[in-house]
Amino acid sequence: MEDYKYITIVEWAKNYIASKGLKPKDRFLTEKELCEIHNVSRQTVRQALMCLENENVISRVRGSGAFISSGFTQPVPTVQTRNIGVISTYFTDYIFPQIVTGIESVLNDSGFSMQLAITHNKVAEEQQALQSMISGGVQGLIVEPSKSALPNPNMELYDELRRNNIPVVFFNAKYPWSDYPCVAMDDEAAGRVAADYIFDCGHRKIAGIFALDDIQGHKRYCGFTKSCIAHGLKNAEDNVLWFATADKNLIFTSGENRLLELLGETTAVVCYNDNIAIKLLQFCKEHDISVPGDLSVVGVDDSKYASICDVPLTTVAHPQRRLGEAVAEKLIDKISSFSDNEGDIIFTPELKVRESVRKIKNM
Repeated sequence: MEDYKYITIVEWAKNYIASKGLKPKDRFLTEKELCEIHNVSRQTVRQALMCLENENVISRVRGSGAFISSGFTQPVPTVQTRNIGVISTYFTDYIFPQIVTGIESVLNDSGFSMQLAITHNKVAEEQQALQSMISGGVQGLIVEPSKSALPNPNMELYDELRRNNIPVVFFNAKYPWSDYPCVAMDDEAAGRVAADYIFDCGHRKIAGIFALDDIQGHKRYCGFTKSCIAHGLKNAEDNVLWFATADKNLIFTSGENRLLELLGETTAVVCYNDNIAIKLLQFCKEHDISVPGDLSVVGVDDSKYASICDVPLTTVAHPQRRLGEAVAEKLIDKISSFSDNEGDIIFTPELKVRESVRKIKNM
């Protein structure tokens, strides 16, 4: 990714020049400042500066720094005024490419360009992305929050966006303190739908595995627990494993004994998402636990792997591309109409039944 990141910095720099109204001979940012803003190496920044110099955007003076070139007469304001920032926790895998594709298709059709930043679910990288996009003069922001269930140090940056009348729409989740609109799947319903199906198949000894550090994990746990209570299982919380996103693999390594103990007491598991569910299928295979013979497994998201893994996975479908399209449409509506409508858009989840759940007699 570092190989081509300098291209993004080049476009960002042109937007920055436009937003700040810089004129020929004005001083440009230093290499150090650009490295900090974009969280890249000095080599990448130097590639970007070389490209800007070749395009006659800046001129560099040894020992003095970079300046706006006297030959650069147009700061390309049209790019700056039609640029939307998209901040996602991940991109290259799982359901994220479809979400981002949905966002980009709507933005392109509406004449907007997209500036994408990835946080890897880290609040420090979210901070850098927000600072970069504010400096670059984006017209609006689409954000998937990092560690949405935990305290977040970036509130002041979101306040700055509000003061500057830059609209924000969250997707998949939003921070509890935020009143910005959100486009998401009904995660509580997802947890409940998954558990309801397991109960409908005759299971009475069920467990759950959920993410501790994001709101989606909390809501899916809530739906799971409500289903358990509705079906007369009042101690469901005793059979739940919690994990932090960064440590999810530890469930299957250093937490192996606890997981084996839990599986020995249950006939079915609701997993936070397909990622965890598929790791659980592999864990069961390595420990001679038959799925669905000995253990039934349900995931959430209907990722591209769900239907092609060793045991095709029963899962709750995430709207993916449709969600991406909806969040982009929501932001464009706020930009074009200056709408004060902060209402959320919530998608109703649907169950995809495959082969990972076995029907049994009531126990």
